[in-house]
Amino acid sequence: MPGADAYDTYDRLISLLDASRVEHRLIDHAPEGTTDAVCALRGHPASEAAKCIVLRVKVDRRTTRHVLAVVPGDRRVDLDAVRALYAARYVGFSDAETAERLAGAIPGTVLPFSFDPELEVVADPEVVKQPRLYFNAARLERSLCLSGADYERVAKPRVEPVATPAHADTPAG
Repeated sequence: MPGADAYDTYDRLISLLDASRVEHRLIDHAPEGTTDAVCALRGHPASEAAKCIVLRVKVDRRTTRHVLAVVPGDRRVDLDAVRALYAARYVGFSDAETAERLAGAIPGTVLPFSFDPELEVVADPEVVKQPRLYFNAARLERSLCLSGADYERVAKPRVEPVATPAHADTPAG
């Protein structure tokens, strides 16, 4: 069951979309947080899903940033691309507690939006090109669909190539 933060995050998202006059569709489904399974429930290819991963980026010994990487659901986050983008010494997956705090949602329900100034959003160009973009709406049992163009207009992500094909020999992401 989602905590209060997830409902606050959901309400903030819906308010933002309504205030921005974004046409969107809510989709209720069985609780699911893994990309392939929730895509099957929603009835679309994984390439139309926004996979959202919170990363820890160590720029130097003293500076750590947090980045929300948004890639198509059939791809993986390219950690080397993110490292190069930030000229960082290290990039890795954020711990669950930090990710939940910054995203305001549990893993599997992280939005491709950030409501925390400490969490910068970087979206792969393939995400914003989607005519239909699907993602869990800070809840395991509810998803949202909107256009990639509307997503880019409202979320204002930094758009950079940060995805790599999801091959078995590629690191997880």
